[in-house]
Amino acid sequence: MSETLSIQDYAQLSDEECEKRILAAKAELGERLVILGHHYQREEVFKFADFSGDSLKLSRQAADSKAEFIVFCGVHFMAEVADILSRDDQISIIPDLAAGCSMADMANLAAVERAWRELSEVIDPDQSVTPVTYINSAADLKAFCGRHGGIVCTSSNAGKVLEWSFGQREKILFFPDQHLGRNTGYRMGIPLDEMVEWDFDKPLGGLTPDQINKAKMILWKGFCSVHQMFKPEHIDKFKAMYPEAKIISHPESSFEVCQKSDAVGSTEMIIRTIADSAPGSRWLVGTELNLVNRLHEQFKGEGKNIHFMSPTVCMCSTMFRIDPQHLAWTLENLVAGNVVNQIKVAPQETEQAKLALQRMLDISV
Repeated sequence: MSETLSIQDYAQLSDEECEKRILAAKAELGERLVILGHHYQREEVFKFADFSGDSLKLSRQAADSKAEFIVFCGVHFMAEVADILSRDDQISIIPDLAAGCSMADMANLAAVERAWRELSEVIDPDQSVTPVTYINSAADLKAFCGRHGGIVCTSSNAGKVLEWSFGQREKILFFPDQHLGRNTGYRMGIPLDEMVEWDFDKPLGGLTPDQINKAKMILWKGFCSVHQMFKPEHIDKFKAMYPEAKIISHPESSFEVCQKSDAVGSTEMIIRTIADSAPGSRWLVGTELNLVNRLHEQFKGEGKNIHFMSPTVCMCSTMFRIDPQHLAWTLENLVAGNVVNQIKVAPQETEQAKLALQRMLDISV
């Protein structure tokens, strides 16, 4: 092992110089390395990915690979999931530790445990509430769900997960994204007045005991900073110009946006739907800018018109922290025998989080 290379030495390198170094390091590391690129990742980094997709799919692909080093070009919770699901001989790495997720940060373990205690003043949550955490959450919240009979969901399988959860107990505490919970619950036939919002800054979530007793779903007051930018009026304005256009949105978008959309689904579903659409079709897409731009480039040869829903540029700013400079630094350190920015979830937390993840995988087959 040699002296660790400093990130400061890479900060002034051009993207072109970084590309040469990244490709050389990839060639030298060979099968020992797998680079994962989330759909929302910037193109300058995404192009180096061995696998691309959403966070769970990528983590499972990495675990099935021969790689010793898993370099996740995404955000922190994704690298945690990769560590939880990977083999003991694999090392999960994120090129920049500052690449977090504002939504995931809106629900921390202390706040969720406090909510559980406060709920016990009104009901017995261990008997009547299934905790469900979106995969966009910290490992300790997945572990919380594991030890309280709960489960993890993705935007692809949220419906199946909620059905399973209601089969266990009569209520659901859903965190951290209120919109995925509300949009999924409504599609299952749960009335809006039976889905209440838990404000983690207020005693008892800002709810009355009567509201808690009547609720089927208790939704954490969390959201994605990107998807909250999309508004119903953006759709109205676009449809006035292009009446024939189709609207497709991610379920992290608001209830009002999803209600005005022709289709609502995960990033994988959005990609698949647009890919399968007729040549010459026009789409307004409510999800992250890098993915929308990639779809625009991918399908313009088929005459498809792909538009970003918000007039304001809004990308996942924390994922944007992963740049060619950080990736080159990470890989050249691995070549030199140094592991930087390893993401390691504690063994007990891993075991409990795996319980919640496995419940999800078992019902998603």
